[in-house]
Amino acid sequence: MDHVDHILIVDDDREIRELVGNYLKKNGLRTTVVADGRQMRAFLETTPVDLIVLDIMMPGDDGLVLCRELRAGKHKATPVLMLTARNDETDRILGLEMGADDYLVKPFAARELLARINAVLRRTRMLPPNLVVTEASRLLAFGRWRLDTSARHLLDADGTMVALSGAEYRLLRVFLDHPQRVLNRDQLLNLTQGRDADLFDRSIDLLVSRLRQRLLDDAREPAYIKTVRSEGYVFSLPVEILGDQS
Repeated sequence: MDHVDHILIVDDDREIRELVGNYLKKNGLRTTVVADGRQMRAFLETTPVDLIVLDIMMPGDDGLVLCRELRAGKHKATPVLMLTARNDETDRILGLEMGADDYLVKPFAARELLARINAVLRRTRMLPPNLVVTEASRLLAFGRWRLDTSARHLLDADGTMVALSGAEYRLLRVFLDHPQRVLNRDQLLNLTQGRDADLFDRSIDLLVSRLRQRLLDDAREPAYIKTVRSEGYVFSLPVEILGDQS
């Protein structure tokens, strides 16, 4: 029997969760709807799901807290798509930093949500094209840093570990797989999140800023990620593949 993807919808707005649940069912997905974090936890204790649609603005534990909890526990590999009622860049970037795979701003078209869900599921089930070349290696070296692609964290020259959010890791991998090449915001969004940028979407700029902080890269005179005016960003250092160090 063919697998039917199971989507868990977590939203305190009854009308939204029922409308979304019914729409996804009509389009071939299995859905479960819950109203808050407590119900989400109880359901996940007994039933695995393929993706979680998680509202940010909820009473009690909000979506950001729940996403961080999911990423720290046994459901860390389950894709999360966050919904936010605020058209706010800070909310978007916080969701990505907590480990969300994508986000959608309310109000949204159900058709767009379905497209985003399908895109996230595809990305999590196949190796992204930009990662094919180096995925077999475990350590990528650049400057004073090494990236462990198995554990998904940074190691500095002294071997000290620096943890990365899921969004930071994906962005760094794209840069390391395309060193010394200018990438614009549309390309970076497509390679990291599987979608095109809109006019007001500055989440990549905020992620670059966060990644520079992880790399201790001075934004005024960056050594690693340089801004190319009117074009995008370039990872300016060469990258060495060290291979499996285990």
